[in-house]
This record gives sequence, structure tokens and C-alpha cells, in this order.
Amino acid sequence: MATAQAATPLPKASTPMTAEEKKVIFASSLGTVFEWYDFYLYGSLAAIIAKQFFSGLDPTSAFIFALLAFAAGFIVRPFGALVFGRLGDMIGRKYTFLVTILIMGASTFIVGLLPSYATIGVAAPVILIALRMLQGLALGGEYGGAATYVAEHAPHGKRGAFTSWIQTTATLGLFLSLIIILICRELTGPNFEVWGWRIPFLLSIVLLGISVYIRLSMNESPAFQKMKSEGKTSKAPLTESFGQWRNLKIVILALIGLTAGQAVVWYTGQFYALFFLTQVLKVDPKTANLMIAAALVIGTPFFVVFGALSDRIGRKWIILAGCALAILTYFPLFKALTHYANPALERAIQTAPVKVVVDPKECTFQFNPTGTAKFTSSCDIAKQVLSLNSASYDAEDAAAGTVATVHIGDKVITGYSSKGLPADEAKAKDAAFKKDVSEALKAAGYPAKADPAQMNTPMVIVILVILVLYVTMVYGPIAAMLVEMFPTRIRYTSMSLPYHIGNGWFGGLLPTISFALVAQNGNIYHGLWYPIIIAAMTLVVGGLFIKETKDRDIYADD
Repeated sequence: MATAQAATPLPKASTPMTAEEKKVIFASSLGTVFEWYDFYLYGSLAAIIAKQFFSGLDPTSAFIFALLAFAAGFIVRPFGALVFGRLGDMIGRKYTFLVTILIMGASTFIVGLLPSYATIGVAAPVILIALRMLQGLALGGEYGGAATYVAEHAPHGKRGAFTSWIQTTATLGLFLSLIIILICRELTGPNFEVWGWRIPFLLSIVLLGISVYIRLSMNESPAFQKMKSEGKTSKAPLTESFGQWRNLKIVILALIGLTAGQAVVWYTGQFYALFFLTQVLKVDPKTANLMIAAALVIGTPFFVVFGALSDRIGRKWIILAGCALAILTYFPLFKALTHYANPALERAIQTAPVKVVVDPKECTFQFNPTGTAKFTSSCDIAKQVLSLNSASYDAEDAAAGTVATVHIGDKVITGYSSKGLPADEAKAKDAAFKKDVSEALKAAGYPAKADPAQMNTPMVIVILVILVLYVTMVYGPIAAMLVEMFPTRIRYTSMSLPYHIGNGWFGGLLPTISFALVAQNGNIYHGLWYPIIIAAMTLVVGGLFIKETKDRDIYADD
């Protein structure tokens, strides 16, 4: 190791950032801009995409399918990490993540051109899901390449600060998507849901062009060049990373003790919070997006703050502290969101509690992943209607064969079962039941929408900023720490997999899982148990088994 360091001296931390280093950070970060730009585009427009591409299904199933298509891109990300991570460790960082951004950018652009279900039928959702999976595969290689590339260019002692810029521009990608959506909504008005929603996807071609142009002019990372010149590149990075226990155990620890918790805190603070505002608290989407955008503007600089701080005091405990704060404060923070964003809903929940009295054997999990299941039991129908009205409810068991009843304050509404009913009769009963429930909720003070006059906007933004600060704590230092955990020869492959399983599966599936939990349990806050439990797992495992990495020599072979 001493000989290797003598041949390639580590850059000094005191050296000012050069123009080339700034270029490295900028070029690498543009990929994460794409990642989160597309993430928020699809997530924010999920309801519109459901109508455009899944209109052959009922509205509830269509929205679920849109969320699943959204999740599909995250499910395949680990496979992209394996494919492109292997290429990155064998042929180099630069060319591999040049390919990934081309695939990712082209897929995003094509979504904006894709004909709807009304035009080409079932081919529309099939192609959409295929594009989402292509994006996911490309993203699986993008982040690991960008983080590795920047870290291997960074001066010793500044890897946290340098790589944190990647995390910063990820949030800037979210902010950019929010602004473009808002502008397009204003410019296209009522046509936004018809064709205006396509514009943000089409504009991604600009980001792609800039990114490819800059990346073509970049040099390979010095650590990889050194390793290649010495003939030490891995010929089988997958086997070395996952077939040898000494490396595999680090991969597993990185997943369970770092990225899983980081992912759920990230997605809760910047994505689930938006869904909670719009879907549960019924805040106008434009208002909710503006408040999220304000929180991002205030919180974004703290990615660099915590990244730089991790160079001084270590990365591990900053990440785990963010997880701990999330565990302790998510419930009070989201209850505070309800208090300040929709106080009328909070009062209604307290003064007119909703209860469903049902035969528990009639109830099924309130989630329809295939779009083929129909809610026919009185229990399922009652819970579905209440969930659609964002009513928080408790369930009480009744005797077998009991028809579900909905209790709203002192009002009791008897449900119905659609099993065996003719279509017309079932439709009429459905309309009547929904009307009765809606009128009872309204009479009990449950608002159809959040009232802007009652909303305390500054306090909502303060809460959102706190959630974003947790994100900056867990996400700012993570890239540097993952890079430092693995040797150069298998770094791209080894770090990419735990990152993308963590963010692609634990994080990417958070909206779907959390909303399914809410629908099943009835309590509007019940979905928070998912990120809290995962963050707690990371806190325990990371605290006990993961070692600090900030002083490691990433030029070393082992």
C-alpha cells in the first residue's frame, strides 16, 4: 500500500477545487438531476398518467396501476446495478455512466411522446411500463458511477463535501420538476391533463443533451486509471463482490445498516409528504407543490453542510442520527401537518370519529395490485369508500355474516354486498352508499378539500423543512461512505447494489406499501410505521456493526 501511494499521491485536502474537479461534479450530478426530475414528474402526475394509460380500469385500480408502473422502475434498479456495475469495474467509470444517461434520458423523453390508452389500447400501458423498467435499469448504473467517479477525483479529506453535491443536485432535480409542472399547468390551463402534462417529459431532452456533451469531454477517474495501468482490474467483479463472503457481508451490512434506512427517510420526507398533503389532507396540488418547493430551497444547502461535516466528525453517526430523529418525530410531525394544513379535518377526526363495524372474515387487504379483483363484500366496499374520502376510521369486529355499518358521529349507514347483484343494481347501490357516506362526513365536519383560509402555510413549510433536514442528514454523507466501504477493483458493482436495493425497493415501494397500510388499518398515519420500522432496523444494525470510513484510503487495493 505504501508503494501504491508513493506512485500516486493522494490529493491534498487543502488544495482549492480546480476547474476540472468542478466539471467532474457538475457532469456527474446531472445524472441525478435526471433521476429525481423523472421521479417527481411521474409521481406528481400519477393521477393524470392513470387516466391516460390505464383508463381501461376503474379509477381506483387505474391509480394503483400507475403507482405500480412507477414502482416498476425501482424494482429493476438493482439489476441495473449488477449489469452496469460490472461494466464500470471492468471497462471504466466514464463510458459506463455515459451509456446509462443516454438510456435514461431517451426513455424519459419517449414517455412524453407515447400515445394514450384511448389511441393504441393496451399497448400504451405495456410500453409505459417497459420504459419505466429501462429507466430503472439505467438508474441502477447511474448513481454508483457518479458517486464513484466524483469520490475518486476528490481530494483526501473532502470526499464527503464533493460527493454531497451529487445529493444536492438530486434535490434540485425535484425542485426543477416542480417548477416546470407548475409553469406548464399555468400555460396550458385545462389542457394540462389532456396534453400539457407531456411537456415536462419532452423538456428532459435538454438535460440529456447538456449532460452527454459534458460527459464526452471527461477523463477517466484517477483511481481506475491507476488500477488499470497496474493490471489489477477485476475480471469477475460480480463473483468478487457477491461470491466472496468478506465482500458480501459488507454489501449486506451496507444495505441493512445504511441504505434501507436512508431510503425510507428520503422518500418519506420528500415524496410521501407530498402525497400526504394532496391525497390525505386534500391540499390543492399547486399549493402543496409550492410548499414542497419552498422546503427544498431552504433545506438543499444542508446536503453539503452534512457532507462536509462528515469529513470532520465521521459519516456513520450523522446518517444514523437522521434515522433516529425520523423514528422519534414522524408521528408528531405528520399530525402537525394535519393541524396546520387542514385543521377542519383534525377537528372532525376528534369530534366525529368514524367507525366501521364489520365481520372480519369479510375483509381483505385493501390493495389491488392486478386491477382484476373487485371489492364485493360489505366490509371491503365500506373501507374503500372511506379511504377514498380520506376518512380516518377504526374497525370493530361484529358477528359472522353481519353486513358492514359505517358510524360517523351519531350517524349510522348500513353497507351492502355486491356479490351476485346484477351490474345495474350494484351500480345504483354503490352510488347511493357513496352519497350517504359523503353527506354524513360533510355533516360531521369532514372537509372535501383543505381550506386555504384556515391553512397556516408558514408552519406547514417549517414542518416540511424539518423533514427535508432529516433527508440531508441521511443522504448527504451516504455516497462517500459507500465508496469508502469497498476496494477500487469492485467498488462500482459493490456499492451500487445495496444503494439500489435500498432506494429502489425499500424506498421506491414506500408510497405503495404505506398507502396500502393506511387503507387496511383505516388510520391516516398508519403508513408511517413502514419507514419507522425500516429506519429502526438501520439504526440498530448500523450502530452495532458498521465501522466509520472517513479516513480510509480509497486508492488502496483492499
